[in-house]
Amino acid sequence: MNRKASAGSYFHVHLVSDTTGEGLRQLLDKALLFFPGHQPLVHQHVLVRAPAEMKAVLERLEEEPGLVLHAISNPEQRQRLEHFCREQGLPCLGVLDPLVEMLSAYLNTHEKLVKSPRPALDEHYFARMRALDYAMMHDDGQNADTLDEADIILIGLSRTSKTPTSIYLANQGYRTANIPFISVESLPKELFRLKEPLIVGLVATTRALSGLRRNRLDDIGAEDVRNYAERRAIASEVAALKKLCARHGWPVIDVTRRAVEETAAMIINMLERKRATELEKG
Repeated sequence: MNRKASAGSYFHVHLVSDTTGEGLRQLLDKALLFFPGHQPLVHQHVLVRAPAEMKAVLERLEEEPGLVLHAISNPEQRQRLEHFCREQGLPCLGVLDPLVEMLSAYLNTHEKLVKSPRPALDEHYFARMRALDYAMMHDDGQNADTLDEADIILIGLSRTSKTPTSIYLANQGYRTANIPFISVESLPKELFRLKEPLIVGLVATTRALSGLRRNRLDDIGAEDVRNYAERRAIASEVAALKKLCARHGWPVIDVTRRAVEETAAMIINMLERKRATELEKG
């Protein structure tokens, strides 16, 4: 079975972790800097601890096979994942293994990855867990009735990395919702009544979005429906979202050629400035 990606093509990468998976994503992003001609479709599977959660991961791998990077410590869960990948012909790497083996040799111990490392159970940890739960529950426009609980709301065109950015921000402790922008009418009415959350529009250049969408359609074998990848239609979407954001005073970020971490850092700075301004006003 040929699972290799061709130059310039999209390929699936699955990050599987029994914690928040932040380290896996950072490691992948650094490694991908050496392969600028390839485009990953990154799937993050976080807090994978129960057998049912691993079952869901394996089902997703079967649907969208690709490279697997994991930080699973439980021996049974590791064995199940790695055995599945061998059967499916998928490359699978436990990224902590080489480091743990090196430390074990240097420290003259025999430590192995036999259980999940116990995180520091401080308030920051629990805030991150709550934020991650919130991001998952408010991905792609879900549960609009509780948008008022968000710290950050992202409104983005298709293929502007809304979900990865939301997850990254959640890993920093910010409750983040993301909403796809198709038209002004498609947005939840609750959005326009909010005062507390920072609302940010995510756009990209027409050329970049057209290429991303065409590759996505090719990857999933779908037809080009409703001018999804047509440049004129995309230009109208970009203009409409920018106009909406200008009308409401919402900042806009062009994510073209920006890493998720860079976009997230800009958003965090915007939120801190917003909060500082509100504090000064009393």
